[in-house]
Amino acid sequence: MAFIVLLPAHSIYAQDGIAGINEANQQVRSYFDAGTDLMYAVGAILGLIGAVKVYQKWNAGDPDTGKVAAAWFGSCVFLVVVATVIQSFFGI
Repeated sequence: MAFIVLLPAHSIYAQDGIAGINEANQQVRSYFDAGTDLMYAVGAILGLIGAVKVYQKWNAGDPDTGKVAAAWFGSCVFLVVVATVIQSFFGI
């Protein structure tokens, strides 16, 4: 009997589920610009490291220099494309 009496009191304090989902959506969308900038910064640092690595291989005369250069360049292009696709896919 006490459970039945206390049950309506707890349901009064319940939050609207749609409002919580919309709030979470807005928070995630607000973090996207900062996350994109962070991803570009990490990509720039890794691109510089890759450029130095390719330069060292080229000066040493290693035969796989082209493969390493293509891998680093492809990684940088992939990083930019992923950020653009995610931005356009989610309409941010």
